[in-house]
Order: sequence, then C-alpha cells, then structure tokens
Amino acid sequence: MMSQSTLHDWRTPVSPRSLALWLLSASAPAPFTASGLIERAAIFGIEDSAVRVALGRLVREGMAVQPERGVYALGPAASALHAKARGWMRVEETVRPWAGGWLVVLTHPLGRTDRAGLQRRERALRLSGFAAAGAGTWVRADNLAQDIATLRRALAGLGLEGEAPLLAGCMAEPAQDAAWRALWPARALETGYDYWLSEMAASSDRVARMATTDAARETYLLGQSVLRAINSDPLLPAELVDVARRQEMVAAMQRYNAMALEHWGRIG
Repeated sequence: MMSQSTLHDWRTPVSPRSLALWLLSASAPAPFTASGLIERAAIFGIEDSAVRVALGRLVREGMAVQPERGVYALGPAASALHAKARGWMRVEETVRPWAGGWLVVLTHPLGRTDRAGLQRRERALRLSGFAAAGAGTWVRADNLAQDIATLRRALAGLGLEGEAPLLAGCMAEPAQDAAWRALWPARALETGYDYWLSEMAASSDRVARMATTDAARETYLLGQSVLRAINSDPLLPAELVDVARRQEMVAAMQRYNAMALEHWGRIG
C-alpha cells in the first residue's frame, strides 16, 4: 500500500543510471554524446566518472548501445520499458468500460527457481496492473482496450514468459470477485493523485522564479516521480477507483512536462 513516505520522496537524489536512461530515452532514437550526458548530470551534482561507470553498465546489460566512441543510444533491452514509459500521455486511451470480467495470468506452471526470471515476471505483471491473488494467480480488471494477443506481446516484452497461461473475460463467483476487487489500495491511489496534483501546482509556482538549471533539476525530480506513479498505476475502472482524479493528474502532468521541457531546452 502507498505510504506517506513514498508520496514525499521525490527530492531524493537521482542515480547516474536512472538519469542516463532518462536522457537516452528522451532523445531516442537519436544518440547522445557522453559529454552531453555528463554536462546534464552535473546539474544534479553527479561526477563524470559516475556517469561513465553507469553508461558502461548499461551497455553491458543491453540497456544502452555505443554506436561510436563517446556516443550512446538506448539499447534493445530497454525497448519495452521505453515504449511503456513514453505512452504515459495516452494511458486513458488504453482502457475501456469494464463489464465485470477479469484478466487472469497463471504463473504456477513456470516455477520459482530462477530468481532473476521471477523478478522480471512479477515486474511485468505489476507494471501491467496485475495483482497477486495467491496460488500462482495474478488478476486485473478486464478493462484494457488492447486485444489479448497485443497484451501478451506487451507482457512478454516486459519479462513475462510466453508459456504463462493468459485468460480473458473470466467471471468470478461473488465472494471471489469481492476478494479480487480488494487487492488494490484504491484509497491510497486516490490520495496519490491528489498529492501529485498539489506538488505539481506548488512546483510550477516555484519554478517560475528559478534559474534555468535549478528549474531543470526540480522539474526532472518531480516529473519523474509523477511519471512513475502514472506508469505504475493499475488503470482500474471507475467501479474500483476515482477515474476522474486519475485523468486530472495525467492532464496536469502533460502541462507540467511541457513547462519542464522548456527549461531543459535552454540547457546547451
């Protein structure tokens, strides 16, 4: 469940890895020079050696590629996460009215001995709005606009094994249905929507009086936190959460993002 500490941690210093990934993703498919990455990292007090170490690790993981010396671009291993992250502006287009059915993924045939594979699997499911319902069963409201084949490809891209059974339109008995509806912390989600709306409004007022580098730093830190909230949101239907408040948060982030890009665009 979302905690107050989670809602108030957006000023936490950024890591060289996450900043490098964001800059590469923001410029994709165009590459980024190492010097440009280092210059922008300096805004956050990150030393050039830390940036180079982070870039080296990203290349080894396939999250980044080095098409030529001193030049980096987003790598193939980051493509699915990049696509999901870049889709935040259109998240409300990815859902439809809920008819009461459930999407169900069964993971018990996959085993749990591969720890890295297990982490990728569970991350893929959580990023797609599924919640663990026990006994190797993951569920979410069947309110996604995409067809099951498209959903399967998206889940596979995020790390779910292709052999995992994926069932659509499942109807649960009343007791089971009630238990599944309670898997998501609706009140905490709604508190989060209100919190991020308030933080963006306050930040917009502050940023208007800041120097360019200070504005760039704050809009990145807060903006990334809001984007994580949007991209990790389970996109529950109106029967389970206040959808209008979620939509308001996304719309506010669109305006905040446009303002942030103006400040980042002034940095050479």
